[in-house]
Amino acid sequence: MTDTQGLTPQHASVDEERQTKPALWKGWRGRCPNCGEGKLLHSYLKVNDSCSECGEEFHHHRADDGPAYLTILIVGHLMAPLMHYMAFEWRPSPWVMASVFSTGCLAASLYLLPHLKGVVVAYQWARRMHGFDKTPKEKTSAA
Repeated sequence: MTDTQGLTPQHASVDEERQTKPALWKGWRGRCPNCGEGKLLHSYLKVNDSCSECGEEFHHHRADDGPAYLTILIVGHLMAPLMHYMAFEWRPSPWVMASVFSTGCLAASLYLLPHLKGVVVAYQWARRMHGFDKTPKEKTSAA
């Protein structure tokens, strides 16, 4: 038999388990997934290197294109049925359709993008991905 180490958390004990749903909610609000007090983003999409309140490090996150992909997925799934309904129910001119849905897509995308970036970073933190699995400095220096 082979040992499947990838299926179990390697550095987490039962008392150190990170709850995913509260972390995602904190990330959605743009707050630190650890304490919920410090800001996660310091500008529109720039992630802070660490939390100003608890010191949790975020510099090693790998959000990359995930938030943009999720934003496109959500906005597309919201706007496509609305566009279909509007086109066949009211039959507006193409210029009205283009202006209304361009504005709607832009507004929804600008709103969702920073929130989803916070969610992706918080998810990585909760699941101990990409460097978030390291124990805090206090615990490693005592060992």
